[in-house]
Amino acid sequence: MKGYGLLQVYTGTGKGKTTAALGVVLRASGYGAKTLMIQFLKDDKGYGEYSAAKFIPGFELMQVGRDCFVDFSNPDPIDLRMMYEGWALAKEAILSQKYDIVILDELNIGLFYKMLPLDEVIAFLKNERGKTEIISTGRYAPEQLIEIADLVTDMQSVKHYFFAGVQSRDGIDH
Repeated sequence: MKGYGLLQVYTGTGKGKTTAALGVVLRASGYGAKTLMIQFLKDDKGYGEYSAAKFIPGFELMQVGRDCFVDFSNPDPIDLRMMYEGWALAKEAILSQKYDIVILDELNIGLFYKMLPLDEVIAFLKNERGKTEIISTGRYAPEQLIEIADLVTDMQSVKHYFFAGVQSRDGIDH
């Protein structure tokens, strides 16, 4: 696709990072783009995007995580292994140049908590993108990732209905 190959980072404490990346999927599919979303730290087939993937031309979604809480202060070895496996998939997909866009959903938080070697990830994303657009999402994007990015969006929470007692809603929050 024309002009692809940049690095976008969606971070911050506000809602909408993954949703913004999915908006890119929808828009890009209208131009025939092939997109892969790798969801780190997630394994929940109940997410709306998981069900919708089969309806969006050229969109693939892989979840590489467990459907349980991750203790970031002391990650389970299984969670670390799954992060490494997800990163290996991401590198392979990017190097293959098979996809126009690769979304690394929740990579930022995994990097922040040192679940992957930051220097290796930064070097790879800086030097090996080719013509693949990369979108990295999640809270706490490390400064080194922000420095090499071409676009950074910092989503800040101003008000959230969760604090008023509204629970997660299908099709809106997941």
